[in-house]
Amino acid sequence: MTAPESAKHYEPIAVSDESTVVAEYEAPARTAADYQSEQQLEDAFITQLQEQAYERLTITSEAELIDNLRTQLEALNKITFTDAEWEQFFKTSISSANEGIVEKTRRIHEDWIQVLHREDGSSKNIYLIDKSDIHNNRLQVLNQYEAEGAYSNRYDVTVLVNGLPMVHIELKRRGVDIREAFNQISRYQRDSFWAGSGLYEYIQLFVISNGTLTKYYSNTTRDGHLREQARKSRKSRKQTSNSYAFTSWWADANNKAITDLVGFTKTFFAKHTLLNILTKYCVFDVDQNLLVMRPYQIVAAEKILRKIETATNYKRYGTVTAGGYIWHTTGSGKTLTSFKAAQLASRLESVEKVLFVVDRKDLDYQTQREYDRFEKGAVDNTKNTAHLKKRMENPSSRIVVTTIQKLSRFIEQNPKHPVFGQHMVLIFDECHRSQFGDMHTAITKSFKKYHLFGFTGTPIFAENSGSGGNPKLKTTEQAFGEKLHTYTVVDAVNDKNVLPFRIDYINTIKAKPIETSSEVSSIDTASALLDPRRIKLVVEYVLDHFNQKTKRDASYTLKDRRVRGFNSLFAASSIDAAKRYYNAFGKAQLERAAQNPGYEPLKIGIIYSFAPNEELADGILAEEGFDPNELDGDSRGFLEDAIQDYNDMFSTSWDTSAEGFQGYYKDLSAKLKNRELDMAIVVNMFLTGFDATTLNTLWVDKNLRYHGLIQAYSRTNRILNSVKTYGNIVSFRDLKDETDDALALFGNKDAGGVVLLRPYAEYLQEYEQLLAELREKYPAGQLVEGEDTQKDYINLHGNLLRLRNILTSFDEFAEDDSLTDGELQERQSIYLDLYQEHRTQDAAEKTQIHEDVVFEIELARQDEVNVDYILMLVEKYREDGKGEDKELRASIDRAVDASPTLRNKKDLIEQFVDKVSITGPIDEAWREYIEQKRTEELQALIAEENLKPEETEALIADAFRDGTVPTVGTRINKLFAQRSSRFSRANMHGAKKRVVIEKLNTFFDRFKGLGE
Repeated sequence: MTAPESAKHYEPIAVSDESTVVAEYEAPARTAADYQSEQQLEDAFITQLQEQAYERLTITSEAELIDNLRTQLEALNKITFTDAEWEQFFKTSISSANEGIVEKTRRIHEDWIQVLHREDGSSKNIYLIDKSDIHNNRLQVLNQYEAEGAYSNRYDVTVLVNGLPMVHIELKRRGVDIREAFNQISRYQRDSFWAGSGLYEYIQLFVISNGTLTKYYSNTTRDGHLREQARKSRKSRKQTSNSYAFTSWWADANNKAITDLVGFTKTFFAKHTLLNILTKYCVFDVDQNLLVMRPYQIVAAEKILRKIETATNYKRYGTVTAGGYIWHTTGSGKTLTSFKAAQLASRLESVEKVLFVVDRKDLDYQTQREYDRFEKGAVDNTKNTAHLKKRMENPSSRIVVTTIQKLSRFIEQNPKHPVFGQHMVLIFDECHRSQFGDMHTAITKSFKKYHLFGFTGTPIFAENSGSGGNPKLKTTEQAFGEKLHTYTVVDAVNDKNVLPFRIDYINTIKAKPIETSSEVSSIDTASALLDPRRIKLVVEYVLDHFNQKTKRDASYTLKDRRVRGFNSLFAASSIDAAKRYYNAFGKAQLERAAQNPGYEPLKIGIIYSFAPNEELADGILAEEGFDPNELDGDSRGFLEDAIQDYNDMFSTSWDTSAEGFQGYYKDLSAKLKNRELDMAIVVNMFLTGFDATTLNTLWVDKNLRYHGLIQAYSRTNRILNSVKTYGNIVSFRDLKDETDDALALFGNKDAGGVVLLRPYAEYLQEYEQLLAELREKYPAGQLVEGEDTQKDYINLHGNLLRLRNILTSFDEFAEDDSLTDGELQERQSIYLDLYQEHRTQDAAEKTQIHEDVVFEIELARQDEVNVDYILMLVEKYREDGKGEDKELRASIDRAVDASPTLRNKKDLIEQFVDKVSITGPIDEAWREYIEQKRTEELQALIAEENLKPEETEALIADAFRDGTVPTVGTRINKLFAQRSSRFSRANMHGAKKRVVIEKLNTFFDRFKGLGE
């Protein structure tokens, strides 16, 4: 059947032969004539593939499928098989007995060159797929292939690569739920993909579409889904981790989803795109799962490769312009992306070696297995650098996986090593703020021809850069170079790659009125927060609500076993607080067990180690060390006892020795991931970089901001199954403003990445003036006496040190500094002594408020980060807008951009901001505006589709009341002003009805939640 003429014309899109993902895509406007039956949709799809240079096949039997495979492999390998050779090769290298999906997938991704033993005694390599030159591969398309297995099945459309079925497309007509296509493929696997020679088990990718919506996924999702379903009871309807939720949208480089089948075919099925995905952007992991990368991951990897090639051509290596950073939100698969980028970079001819740099704490057992699979021996877990030095010196080791700590030691121990002159690519899996200091400087000074790339889910911008550190390395952009690609938390939630958050703010303290005549210099709030009465209330709240928050009433399959609900982390403000909470939970559970013999206590662990700063002002969570020897005696002794509790619980034998603590860390990590531990009490550990899909709740009793807040919250929002619908945050501190600011910042693609410095001369002048004042007031060698005088000295010297820190980043300061090392040492001694004395004194003088507060637990606020929540933020920013339109608009735009559900409403909000008065009641103006726009757009829809006004308006009113547009029954039919017989062959009643339903749904979604 010939495709409709409209199917043959496409909107122009920007495509590069080098790019796998289209740069930008604009979908063409749809009309009623575009709607097709399932057969018409299939015919148009195949016609489009033919126009994209796919060869059309007509095959009706397995014998013909095998004959075509032989012909294609002969053409690819420039060989002619004898019948005997083909029969033997087919049985041993293509369709071996007892092989299934996993074995055939491994062959495609690890062993795609098979050896043919010829009749004349010679041997020849036979390529099943050419990965070095993808355009040598031939693409064919066939449809309605019938297979006879447990049942007879007829498949919609299959794409063959060199004769092997590698991509299967299942189509449903427009208006049908796309999940029906997903379920149909599952039935095919159960009933017939294995039939005959099992060639359909070579399928790597599946595409499902109803014309309007189109998604793709790997064979692992399908196969794992079926295996899990087989283990479940017939009554169970819970979704598994290998279900429809793990299908993906295709998108352009700006993360705009390409959902319509026409656009999807034009982009995803472009020959170079499809072959790149199959040969480069699928990963067969250590657990024998096939992972197909998402478009934003592919774009990021290719941006890095292009940057390396461009910088090399212009000889810009060895500078910050030769690299860059990738901002992909936490939970979006950065490790897979960075790992694939490292792998592809190592294959570039000009690159001599790639260093893949991770933090020591990220090298858990699973990660080591993955890296060793990538290159045998790539990872060792020893502290010495001998193994790293050996791999650095081995020219065949194109990629080296190392830790930040070990690379730092290697640089220190080998200052003139020849490797520093080689062409190197350094990829940091998580470019944390801790890498911006001495380590970063050591790398950039040691290596000469380097490209530096960083991956982060929470970049350091100008706004959250803080006041400390090297002023030239204050942001991610300044340390690593320009931002190469962005995929924000907004994108991830919108694509359903991570879960949204639900946040409960629990009030625990109510202050009694303080006499106004009382002069209080400071209040010891820290002491109140650690009051035993408050801690007991928090503990009781957690225990009372634990089953509810972690959904212990629901069960699901996890790694071949049934488990109930999820687990959690408890974030404490300090080691002291963590110890107190651990004891309080133990005591409370003993009391509950005594009162109720049937009480099942939670399995609770605790982990901490020394951190120089437990709470930092700029929101960066301090890295905890891995050496328990740095802990004070009481903290180490407490940890030793707590680890013994853990040993008794799980029959392990860890301790606080260096090796014992490492083992404890890894074992506790594994038990959290396997949902064997109910809760871990932490200070900073596990709040960044730790991924466990079974975690769904974070209990927070510590101050968090910006980077640290998003990192900590994001421990909870990894997708697992339909039971896990939110990342639950229960905060026992008022972090609402901090949460709003962090969501707005990390939802803003255009956040500024450079902190601007003043000219060197200005800093130097201010420094010299301060130094002169300090010398005049407090000559060297004299005691500083008197409380006010001492505080003045502390302030002056502190400001001097701040300026000195900035100036030391300028090379010329070494000659211009008039402060000698001896004078600096002397003044530093006085400063530190006075600072410590007054700090202790201030702490002692703080007013204790234990008797002036009431400790109680109440839910102060619950925020679900959705449309209503973001609109509340818009109003807040509107009210705080200082009367300047430009500033007001920027604030509101950023808040809107932070919402994953406002994309089809953004223009409404922008128009409202443009026209609304900066004075007057915002709520009333907003409601009037939305009502006006809703009426205007509904009237336009009625006129465009020639609908009955009263009936349509009544239906929409009911839809907003009931929460959905009615699409069944005869009510939709009553909207049409002119009706024709639905049984007439010439009428377009069915297509017209579908158009109207889609437009009504679009209208409903656009105004849902606004102005109500």
